Order: sequence, then structure tokens, then C-alpha cells
Amino acid sequence: MRPPLEIPHDWEETDDLHRLFTKLREARSDADIKKIRYAYYVAESAHVGQVRKSGLPYILHPVAVAEILVDLGMDDNTICAALLHDVVEDSEMSLEQMRELFGEEVAHLIDGVTKLALKPLENATTRERKAAETARTAETLRKMLLAMAKDFRVMVIKLADRLHNMQTLDAMEPAKQVRIAAETLDIYAPLAARLGIWQMKWQLEDLSFKYLHPSEYDDITAKVNRSRNERLADIEQSIVMIKERTQERGIKVVEIRGRPKHLYSIYNKIVKQGVEFEEIYDLLAIRIILEEVSDCYVVLGIVHEMFIPMMSLFYDYIGNPKPNGYQSLHTKVLGPTGTPLEIQIRTTRMHEIAEFGVAAHWTYKEGEQAEKEIATFSNLRQQLFDWSSDARLSSDFLRSLSTDLFAEQVFVFTPGGDVIDMPVGSTPVDFAFRVHTQIGMTLVGAKINGAIAPLSTKLQNGDVVEIVNRSNATPSLDWLEYVRSAHARSKIKAYFRKQSREQHAARGREALVSELKAQGLEPKQYVGDEKLEKLAKEFDSTENGQDLLAKIGSGLLTVQKVVSKIRGDLPAAPAGDRIEVSKTREGKLKLHAAGMKDVLLARAKCCTPIPGDEIVGYVSRGRGIMIHRRYCPHAMKMVETEPERLLRFHWPADGAVYSVSIKVVAINRQGLLMEVSTIFGESKTNVSAANIRTSSNNTAEIEATIEVTDTSQLATVMTKIANFSDVISVLRINTRLR
Repeated sequence: MRPPLEIPHDWEETDDLHRLFTKLREARSDADIKKIRYAYYVAESAHVGQVRKSGLPYILHPVAVAEILVDLGMDDNTICAALLHDVVEDSEMSLEQMRELFGEEVAHLIDGVTKLALKPLENATTRERKAAETARTAETLRKMLLAMAKDFRVMVIKLADRLHNMQTLDAMEPAKQVRIAAETLDIYAPLAARLGIWQMKWQLEDLSFKYLHPSEYDDITAKVNRSRNERLADIEQSIVMIKERTQERGIKVVEIRGRPKHLYSIYNKIVKQGVEFEEIYDLLAIRIILEEVSDCYVVLGIVHEMFIPMMSLFYDYIGNPKPNGYQSLHTKVLGPTGTPLEIQIRTTRMHEIAEFGVAAHWTYKEGEQAEKEIATFSNLRQQLFDWSSDARLSSDFLRSLSTDLFAEQVFVFTPGGDVIDMPVGSTPVDFAFRVHTQIGMTLVGAKINGAIAPLSTKLQNGDVVEIVNRSNATPSLDWLEYVRSAHARSKIKAYFRKQSREQHAARGREALVSELKAQGLEPKQYVGDEKLEKLAKEFDSTENGQDLLAKIGSGLLTVQKVVSKIRGDLPAAPAGDRIEVSKTREGKLKLHAAGMKDVLLARAKCCTPIPGDEIVGYVSRGRGIMIHRRYCPHAMKMVETEPERLLRFHWPADGAVYSVSIKVVAINRQGLLMEVSTIFGESKTNVSAANIRTSSNNTAEIEATIEVTDTSQLATVMTKIANFSDVISVLRINTRLR
């Protein structure tokens, strides 16, 4: 049971809170003022003494965010969460305290918009700090998207938070202004568009435009102000004509007014379409708002009777709504003076959805909220779950944000008439995976508008797509050349990663069985599924038996370490003599066996052992002792043919670096080599040689000789590379590059 919402008697309501309540009472007479007042009191207490960059009290920010949400018509719990949204992040109060004071729903909303904490990075380089901040940004976004998939109000709060931050961005230093504006334009404005909150979208875009391209912003603003008066007369004349004709027909018009084109939209038209400013005729448009849907089509007919329609520029978003719920009739006509004029026709409800998007789908009854979602928001919810749950690195996640979730959309139909939205440039392969992963996995062909079409065909708005499947079909790597959506790419890559993993597991099983036999143990007693599952728990980042075998097969885990775990309390084989290292006058490394004078050891080129490997020494004829990895094919053969020449050695890390080669098989794309090189740089691993080959199936093989101190450093580097979603496999190989 929650504690009573008690506020000290001597506490006074501020002017800002009074203004918020006035606006709230005008919007909703049933608002829970007591609860919202208490939320403000808690927030004010938590932020006491805190100021923003502008020097103003911090509490003014959450109040401004709450006001934006009141304008959107959001419910009491959302307003409370807005007032409290920075409390957990910026004060000593915990999420548990929020839950105790305001309930589970408010706590969930607060948690959804709270940034992840950044771990202290002592002695970190500037590059490492930047990488850590990027990772935090990505994971915070992933967290918000998952929370948004459960409750859209999380992102509505975040958008309001970002909008006020953009409105007050002048107080920030220039570098931070640019970073925040770029992030807003790339992520938050597209998010507002996907949620249909157009009122926020255009404000976020114009504010970002102001900081990212200040000279272009000033230039377009000045031009718009100069030309607006010239075009107002045409708009006003058209409005008068439409009002007179609709009155004659007895149609009730709720509102008819001019709608200005937003600055960033004008800039995009100039940059992307190469249009001169003077050639943009839709700087002002007319929006007609009616009561009934049927009236929309009647008024459309009236408009086309009065003015000459430009039929190729007519769109019926009432019959075919956008996935974010947007509905309206759009037409372009030649106005009274013969210049193009855009006209939008919609009902009052359609206008609410157009301006407020998902926020317009919330209703309130007796203090409880009930979400009335249209089918398209249900689809977006599922898409968010699937998309943000895909396992990928933070860098992969940020890279695919703009290509999958926020890109311009194309709308196509299933044979049953369902609308599917995908990024522009999507193909039947994207469509198949968008419908269901299994349909994508067994895809063999597609029909577009009833005709067989290549899988690389780019889909157009209105296409009807039918997928042809075969139960035993499998994906092709060639698909990655033309798929557009990150979701489809991740599923295809995951399939081939799994195939590679199975090959590594088979190789690992073979090595494990061989080592068990070499140590006199019966493999059947240790390589059963249950035994391997139990054994996997003994190693970090090894989830199951198959994962354990795959790591052995790829070289990420030595088979000897696994056998040592298996032996447990059994007496271990003798470790043998210890290898020591020294340097010659020329600075070259010399390996010695402890207790053996004047006997040099050399690393075998066939398997390039390094400290940490289980090794044996082969007493050669005239070349000293050659060190081999214990399960090197040559060493295994020597065990059978010349066992008397083999010696056991133990080689711990000695501070020196040794060359070892790895092979990376990955999807061939721009920037891949740079990202792999970044891993080497961050782990302070030198690359002494590299060779890159590309294949016709859209893959690239990178073979690199790197210098590491021991198997532990090698495993760390290989694991980091393997975590890239574009990487199919990473394998330690025996061939040294030159």
C-alpha cells in the first residue's frame, strides 16, 4: 500500500506549477491534481540546488516537459513521470522509491527514459571514452525502444524531454549543440514521425536544422519571410472561394486555414531534389478540417471542380492510411493565379492523430488509462520487440537505426490485403522476413502484382507481394547484396553464423576426443550432451555444450583447459619443464628450457604456439628443440612414430609478444576492415601482416598475423571480433603470413 501523498503545510505552490495546473484543468477536468502536485513536490525536493547550463533552476525543465505532454493530452501518470523523469538519474532517490510513492506504472515510465549509468573509466584514452559514451547512447536507446514497445508513453515523454532540451540548446557549448542536434535529427525526429506526432517532428527538425546548418537556416528563414506575403493573397483568395462553395453545398467546415511549409522540409527539397527556392510553390498550403469522412471526398470533388487538379500528385491516405495512423486526402491544384497549391482534407479526429500520433490513441476513465491502438501501432509494437531484441553490438545497433526503423518507408500489400511497411529500397527478401522469419528462411521466389519477379527487385508503393516457399530451402549469402532492412540482414547473417558455429563445433569435438584419448581417458564418458552442458558452466561466456565445442574448434578455448576441467581430481599429467625467455644483443627473443643449458627452443611454423598453449618439444636432429602445440597434426603423428623424442613443457606468459595468425570470414561491406582494425587498436594488438580476399558470394576473408602475449589476449581479441554481427566466423589458423 502506497504512503499518503502528504506535502508540508508551509510549502507554497510555484508560479510554474500554477501555470501547469491551469493548462491541465483546461484540457481535462478530471485530472488528479493532488497526485501531480505531489510529483512536483518530490521532483523539486530531489533537484534542490541543481541548475541547468543556463543558470536557471533545474525544476523548470521537468515542468516544461510536463506542459508539452499536457498539450498532447497525455494522462496523469505520464504527467507525473514527466515531472520525475530525471529524479533517479540526477539524485539519490531510487526507482524503488518511485514505485513505492507513485506505483508500478509511473516507475516503469521513469525507468524507460532513465539513461544507463556510465562506468568510471580511469586512465582511459579519449578514444576509449568516446567509444564508451557511444555504447552507452546505443544501449540506452535500445532500452528505451524495448520499454516503448511495451508502452508508447515512454517515448512520448522522451520526445517531450528532447524537444525542451532543443528549445534551450543555446546555453550549451557549440560542439555539444552540434552533437545533440545531429542525434535529434537522426533518431528523435524520425521516431516522432513513426509515432505520428507531427507537431513534435517538425519542431525537432527545424531546431536541429538551426544548429547543424546555421547559415542555410538563416538564408531560408529570410527568403520565406520575404516571399510569404506575396503568396498569402493567393491562399486567402482560395480559402474564401472554398468556404463559399462548401456553404452552398451545406457542408460544415470545422476549420480552414493556411499551413506553412517547415524550414527543414524546404531545405531538404532544395538539397535532395535540386530545386531552386523560387520554384517551390507549396511554401503555404491549405488544410480543410471537416466533421465527417464522407464530407472529405465531397470537398475533394468541390476543390477539383474549382481548380485544375494535378492528378499525378493526388494521394488518398484515408483509404490507405500510413503505418503511423496518419489519414488525410492530399491534392495539388493550380490555384486562382495559376500557381500550384497543395490542399489537405481531413476530419477533426484525423487531424488529432496527424498532430499527436500515438498520443491521440489514449483515453482516460476514472483515473485509469486504456490504449486504443489501430492495427498499425500493434505492428510497430511487434516490430520494435523483434528489432531491438536482435543481438548486435552497440555500433551495429546505431548503424541500423536509420536504415531499418527510421528510414523513409514503402508500403506494400500481402495477397490478403494487409499493409506492410518497410524501408524504401526493400526487396521481396525483406518482405518475406518482415512477414515471418521462417518464411524468409525458406524463400525461393516471389510474385509482384501477380508476375514472377527477381528477388532483387525493389518494391514500390502499392505492390502486392506473394512469396513462394519450399520447405527444404535455405538462405543465400547473395541476398545480402540487396536486402535493405537490418532485421532481414541480421536473420540471414545469424543463419550463416550458426552454420559456421556448427562446423567449429564438429572440429572442437574431434579435438576434444583426440585429447581425451591422448591422456588415457575414455571419450564416451565425457562428450555426451549432459556432460558437456554441465562442463560448459565451468567456463565464462560459454552458454551450452555446443558453444563449448565451437570455442574449442575456433581456437577461442584450448582443448587442454577443457580436459583439465574434465580430469578434476584425477592426477594431472606432469607439466614438464618451464620455458623461459631472454634477448640477444640484437634484441631477438631466445627461448630456453629451465634446467637445460645451451639448448635453444624454437616455435614450429606449422602451428605457431604461444604462451598459454599446451605444448610439447620435439628433439630434432641438429636444430635444437622445436615447440609444437600439443594437438598439432605433426605433434600427434610424432606421438605415434617417435614418442622418445618428445618432451613436455610448460609455457606461461613471459611479457614478450609472439606472432599468431587468425582468419576472419565476414559479410563484405564498406568500413568492415576499419572496424576490425579498431579492435586491434583498442586491445593494443599489433598487426604485422594482413591479406584480404573477397568472394562472389558477398563475403570477405581477412587473414591477419597479430602479435599477442598469450592465449588469453588472443581469445579476447577473437571474441571482440566475433561479436560483430557481420562476422560469420573467427578462427585461429596455423599459416603465418609474410
